[in-house]
Amino acid sequence: MPTAIRFSAAQQDVTCIGRGNRGFSFNTQDNLFQQLKAEVNCRGIRRIDEKVKWVEVEGSCLLVFSFLGRKFGKANTISDMSFFKGSPYRRHNNNNDAEAGGGSRGDEEDEESSSNPFDITSTKNASIARLRKWRQAALVLNASRRFRYTLDLKREEEKQQLLRKVRANVEAIRAANRFKAAGERTNGTVEAPPPPPSPSPSGGHFAIGQEQLAVMSRDHDVSALQQCGGVKGLSELLKTNLEKGIKGDDADLLKRKSAFGSNTYPKKKGRSFWMFLWDAWQDLTLIILIVAAVASLALGIKSEGIKEGWYDGGSIAFAVILVIVVTAISDYKQSLQFQSLNEEKRNIHLEVIRGGRRVEISIYDIVVGDVLPLNIGDQVPADGVLISGHSLAIDESSMTGESKIVHKDSKDPFLMSGCKVADGSGTMLVTSVGINTEWGMLMASISEDTGEETPLQVRLNGVATLIGMVGLTVAVCVLIVLLVRYFTGHTKDANGNVLFTAGKTKLSPAIDGAIKIVTVAVTIVVVAVPEGLPLAVTLTLAYSMRKMMADKALVRRLSACETMGSATTICSDKTGTLTLNQMTVVEAYVGGKKIDSPENKSELPSMLYSLLIEGIAQNTNGSVYGSEGGGDIELSGSPTEKAILNWGVKLGMNFEAIRSESSVIHVFPFNSDKKRGGVALQLEDSQIHIHWKGAAEIVLASCTQYIDAVGQLVAMDENKAMFFKKAIGDMASGSLRCVAFAYRLYEVEKVPSTEEQLAQWALPDDDLVLLAIVGIKDPCRPGVKDAVQLCQNAGIKVRMVTGDNIQTAKAIALECGILGSDDNVTEPTLIEGRVFRDLPELRREEIVDQISVMGRSSPNDKLLLVQALRKRGHVVAVTGDGTNDAPALHEADIGLAMGISGTEVAKESSDIVILDDNFATVVKVVRWGRSVYANIQKFIQFQLTVNVAALIINVVAAVSSGEVPLNAVQLLWVNLIMDTLGALALATEPPTDHLMDRPPVGRREPLITNIMWRNLLIQALYQVTVLLVLNFQGRSILKLEGAGIANANKVKNTLIFNAFVLCQIFNEFNARKPDEFNVFKGITKNYLFMGIVGVTVVLQVLIIEFLGKFASTVRLNWSQWLISVIIGIISWPLAVLGKLLPVPETPIGNHLTKFCRRVGHIFCCRGASQS
Repeated sequence: MPTAIRFSAAQQDVTCIGRGNRGFSFNTQDNLFQQLKAEVNCRGIRRIDEKVKWVEVEGSCLLVFSFLGRKFGKANTISDMSFFKGSPYRRHNNNNDAEAGGGSRGDEEDEESSSNPFDITSTKNASIARLRKWRQAALVLNASRRFRYTLDLKREEEKQQLLRKVRANVEAIRAANRFKAAGERTNGTVEAPPPPPSPSPSGGHFAIGQEQLAVMSRDHDVSALQQCGGVKGLSELLKTNLEKGIKGDDADLLKRKSAFGSNTYPKKKGRSFWMFLWDAWQDLTLIILIVAAVASLALGIKSEGIKEGWYDGGSIAFAVILVIVVTAISDYKQSLQFQSLNEEKRNIHLEVIRGGRRVEISIYDIVVGDVLPLNIGDQVPADGVLISGHSLAIDESSMTGESKIVHKDSKDPFLMSGCKVADGSGTMLVTSVGINTEWGMLMASISEDTGEETPLQVRLNGVATLIGMVGLTVAVCVLIVLLVRYFTGHTKDANGNVLFTAGKTKLSPAIDGAIKIVTVAVTIVVVAVPEGLPLAVTLTLAYSMRKMMADKALVRRLSACETMGSATTICSDKTGTLTLNQMTVVEAYVGGKKIDSPENKSELPSMLYSLLIEGIAQNTNGSVYGSEGGGDIELSGSPTEKAILNWGVKLGMNFEAIRSESSVIHVFPFNSDKKRGGVALQLEDSQIHIHWKGAAEIVLASCTQYIDAVGQLVAMDENKAMFFKKAIGDMASGSLRCVAFAYRLYEVEKVPSTEEQLAQWALPDDDLVLLAIVGIKDPCRPGVKDAVQLCQNAGIKVRMVTGDNIQTAKAIALECGILGSDDNVTEPTLIEGRVFRDLPELRREEIVDQISVMGRSSPNDKLLLVQALRKRGHVVAVTGDGTNDAPALHEADIGLAMGISGTEVAKESSDIVILDDNFATVVKVVRWGRSVYANIQKFIQFQLTVNVAALIINVVAAVSSGEVPLNAVQLLWVNLIMDTLGALALATEPPTDHLMDRPPVGRREPLITNIMWRNLLIQALYQVTVLLVLNFQGRSILKLEGAGIANANKVKNTLIFNAFVLCQIFNEFNARKPDEFNVFKGITKNYLFMGIVGVTVVLQVLIIEFLGKFASTVRLNWSQWLISVIIGIISWPLAVLGKLLPVPETPIGNHLTKFCRRVGHIFCCRGASQS
């Protein structure tokens, strides 16, 4: 229960009630009370009661005032703290995101001012208003299905409101706690902590219960923590060793989960198949068809009896139900794929200390009592209290909404789940997990909205809208023509009889005839409006994401898949991405000289050895664990830390013994801007040693002395400084990472005495004594040179951005193929981050295209590089692993975080997580990105061919003869082939090497290229010509004159329908390779494509031969089947001949735009001359 404030107007005092109704009082007239009142009022008054004045902040009652007059007695009201929904992933355009950085708005501003609502090149930072605009402009038949995988704008707005409420609740508790603390200071009394709590029955095996822990954590109740004996007392109640953690065996974990719960929360069930079935029913045209089918069924049974009269209406209803079921099955399978990928995204792995060792576990396996190490960039995985920390700063913006960084110490030790470590390091004791944390309650109350539109999806909605408008116009024209012909007596049946005669035809047959006409027109709309076109993007993305997981790439944002296909440059880290991240010390300069063997302890003087070992053991985030069986040791930490610790162990370092000989006073964590980290130690004799470790040339610049080979302190003269600089240069040229160790003595009197002063203490980094410089080898990854070459062939420039020495970066770049040779490798091709940073903005943009390698770069330099590249029109992909990389990852078009070495902050700011940290995986992502775009283009070509052919055939036939060769059921079957089965077959084509032989896809390039226009027009023209000839001359060509008019028409229409479907099946092969002659290449590996084609052929045979009553077809003989197959198979050689025709490089759309402008200009000129 949170702290409440009680005001008594009669006594003019205020009482702050805590747990157990303990409180204090002070007068309402003093300044403290007035300040509190002002603070509360400034948070926004929502409602004022005439009797009791109270302030409601975002729906949460913060404080209760009853000081409006003497008539009021005591008011005793507790704040009602409700828990609201929240999302574990903040959108990238969240203004409160401290990690997000400023970001450039060039593209977004262009898009906001664009008149075309579908012209969105990037949805990464698109505003809600911009996203709503294209939805409103789209022609949609089934909104629930069309927009299922887009961002739910209403839910997104509700989510932001709920998060604001949560943050207000957190601030309410803080205000009450500040009020209470201020009152205690005013009274000059602090309550003595009561004895520790007695064993709680709810705790079971433990002396404290879950409710007590949850309240303490939620209220940040320091007094409750003191009641338990502080952190140490609390750990004893939880049976935890603060240094070694819990035992961690199965029995111990089971007891803790039983007593305190697990670190999971009840998830809302995913959408069932029946919900997808219901969504598929929402299509307006299908609803009209069902109504028409029911009416036709009723009229047919009435006029012809149930035995024969149900076929027309029943067949339409069956076809509609088939379309709905197949659509629902396809959508349901997609949703299952997204669910499994989302589970993978949430499953964070982290380190805990159990049994004295650091072990990696899933976030779901954390239990109360666990001891967790926290480092910069980590996510706080559960509620807890700080055990110890060094400059630990927490970003609580996910809970409070404020980007202010909160420093944690013994006075404010509480850590909230879901927050991020912004700086420093520390260890925490877990006190609440899962549903018992505020974050867990937020998560349990919402099912995360994973919807997100992609630029391609938005553009395809524009294409679908344009095609739909044309199709709708055609359908209306067909409807008008057929109705006019029907009611004017120009429509005849198969035997030549007029179907409607005014004044003679009965009402029932007349309505039935009109319904059939409406049904055909509506079915034309179903075929013409390509509802499946935008959804094909989701289908291919779902397929690609699943396959990319197998290729060690986890997609966090759908749009990144396709955007990667447009990437023109990749800014890659060196360590772990281009290299193996398997580091070893191979060279060492100690005692003023290079030692023959880096592991030879005998060459080191004793004083130098002890200082060096002390610095290695204490100035580290890693650990050394001895094997229980006395075998190999275990190392933890970053690869660099592990390499240095391993070197120390080989020198004879006893890690635990060295660390026990001194105590850490203060830590300056390694900083990627300063490129070094330090630690202040107090030895047993009270001496103060300050150790530094970092980039060799930077640490060397702060050294004024060194220890020579005999252990004497020697001044660092110019010659010796040059000797060390040359040593660093030589090692860097050999692609070694150079790290220097230095220390200095410090006067104990100057060390800050209080915790607050220590937190602000800047460790002295001048007058250092150089101890050693080591060269660490990190070999290039096998195959990375081929991967870089592949990118260069594909028109993608690879740039290395590293914090390492510029010479080390150059050597690795040459080894990887980023630099061709060291001839003429000068600035700006090879540039230091400092130099680039100091250039004017315009100059940076001028030279940015020439940069291949940036060494000694800071995260801000990487951000400046990304911004300059984007301003030059590049589509930029950036890799990053550190917390400070978050702004660059966010700013880039595609942020690629490292899965092994990357921090949680970096991963949350990224679009794709490279699970194996391998550059070759980045290249695979590029291939998949291009594959997404290529597959969608294949599907567009296939679908537009069907659309154009079906529309022209039906329109021409309707206008000329008053009947259509393709009826409603047949068109619905064609629609099923085209929309669902066609998308499954073509949108799931795997990537090929051919994709990497072409330049990147421009984000504003037309979706329908000139090659596609050529292919689809040739195929559509062929199909329309052949089928219209059959429609008008089919009886004579097929020699059906003697079979009777009715039967001949049925055979002719069946053959047209059969040939049309077979044309689409054969053309599906052509669509696989729009610009290649061999359309069968790799077909045997695509089992899904072959399966869908096979199923389609089998179903077509069944429809023709056995379902004639439903589809209004008759059986065909073998010669008619052969004719149908020949008509279809001709599309293959026709496609080959078509590909010999050259196409202009300028898109047809540009020519049409120029033509329209010219025509408009002519009309304007004429209008002006006439006036």
